[in-house]
Amino acid sequence: MLVNFDTLPETARIWIYQCNRSFSDLELEEISNNLNIFLKSWTAHGADLQAGFEIKYKRFIIIALDQQMNAATGCSIDASVKFIQDLEATYKVDLLDKMNVSYKQGDYVAYKTLTDFKKMAKDKAVSKNTIVFNNLVNSKAEYLEFWEVPASESWHSRFV
Repeated sequence: MLVNFDTLPETARIWIYQCNRSFSDLELEEISNNLNIFLKSWTAHGADLQAGFEIKYKRFIIIALDQQMNAATGCSIDASVKFIQDLEATYKVDLLDKMNVSYKQGDYVAYKTLTDFKKMAKDKAVSKNTIVFNNLVNSKAEYLEFWEVPASESWHSRFV
């Protein structure tokens, strides 16, 4: 069951998928439509899942699920991963590789491999004050408070 992302409780489970490039406006419209369709019919053992989404910076797909109503199961999580894999194939993008880093350079969101990010830190091209995206957050509350943080306050701190 699709609901407005903003209405989901702070305990909602979060999945963040970062794209290796920005989506075009047309792609964003298509992806939003596909997410609406998918989340309207997303279930766990036949029970509706109360979920919503938002897309940030034309690059991040954030799906939230209120597990107090019904929790995700292996099969429902598999269905969501399959949905994301289909987006990857359709738009020829990378959404599932967690070994890449996105960070802010002014108003621009940059995307680098972890190896390149480590090298940039060593070369002082990024610092402990660089705003990074901590895609490992698990709940909506964590997402709202700890997703966009200085590198010193994230798992990225080991590199800066």
